[in-house]
Amino acid sequence: MLVPSRLELAPAEGVLRIDWPDGRRQSLDHARLRQACRCAACRSGPAGAAVGQALDQAVRIVAVQDMGYGIQLIFNDGHDRGIYPWRYLETL
Repeated sequence: MLVPSRLELAPAEGVLRIDWPDGRRQSLDHARLRQACRCAACRSGPAGAAVGQALDQAVRIVAVQDMGYGIQLIFNDGHDRGIYPWRYLETL
């Protein structure tokens, strides 16, 4: 399993930086990560209206929880159900 060597949350810039062990550095936009959530609520029905649509660019990650195989992201819009496996993050 590929696990990042470093995570940097940069709320003022609206990015999450991920340093991978092979030397790559990835910068992921907070709004893009919110839009990419694959939790059940985001993937189905009216509650999942955010999926595939543009989100407010002001959305920010306020906390990151290590889940071992990935991270749980908590956003300032109250959304806290998405878990982002390392392999998934690497593809974004």
